[in-house]
Amino acid sequence: MNNNEQLPYASAICYSGYREGQNPREGIYPSYQQIKEDLLILQDDWCYLRLYDCGPHAQLVIDVINNENLNFKLMLGADIGAEQINPNCPWGAQYSAEELTRNAEANEEQINKLIEYANNYPDIIASVSIGNEASVDWTDHLVPVEKLVYYAQKVKDNVKQPVTFCENYVPWCEKLEPLVEVVDFISIHTYPAWEYKTIESALAYTIENYQSVANKYPHKQIVITEAGWTTRSNGRGIECWNASPELQAIYYQQLLTWSKENRITTFFFEAFDEPWKGSADSDEPEKHWGLFYVDRSPKLAMRSRA
Repeated sequence: MNNNEQLPYASAICYSGYREGQNPREGIYPSYQQIKEDLLILQDDWCYLRLYDCGPHAQLVIDVINNENLNFKLMLGADIGAEQINPNCPWGAQYSAEELTRNAEANEEQINKLIEYANNYPDIIASVSIGNEASVDWTDHLVPVEKLVYYAQKVKDNVKQPVTFCENYVPWCEKLEPLVEVVDFISIHTYPAWEYKTIESALAYTIENYQSVANKYPHKQIVITEAGWTTRSNGRGIECWNASPELQAIYYQQLLTWSKENRITTFFFEAFDEPWKGSADSDEPEKHWGLFYVDRSPKLAMRSRA
């Protein structure tokens, strides 16, 4: 479908291996054996794994792939923090000037780490992303577009892999135009459930989101780096009735079929449930996007696959 395929088409999934009691913000990471268990579960269905940062979790994933001779290729991301305040963030994104300065310094270090990883593991890392959802209106880690352009160009100048930025589809249509010519391919996120769509219109809405970007930039490959359906909700942002394993299974199968038919690389979000995310409420929707439960048992979408 794309005129300029920088990232070859393959099955893809987002992977964050944190289990009960583990949390990247607290520096509590999965073990080598736990990540090995995860990757053995995922190896038969997916080729690409998307990772979100260049910390200890990423190093362990790379070590497991190396040591166990697994065939995964990675999209490795940089975890960049706020470089400006964002009054539009619903849960607050106010920072002092000192905090923003420290964040900018930490972002530079993260970008340098991304470059280091890409050059150290060229056979495993297939693509790199300079960040995640750092330009959308509601983000709590807003980074100016000109700084994103700077990071993308810096990475491009120093790695051989294609470079992207992972973001909701909306900013790509206007705000991120200056970034489009710098990145090698565009990475979009689409979540019908967060936008109050029912399963009946979900796939059509995802396709509409995709086409809104693809039609504007016909010379660029568009990859979907997040699309999924949560299986539980407390009603905050997603109605309770619109979150279930049954709905996830339907959306997953529809999305998988469409992606295959059109050869659009689509990273399903997410491999495993993530209990560390969101509020303390166990029904918080952020915790339940996995195709597998946190105990690694398969949800309906995986039990019903061919």
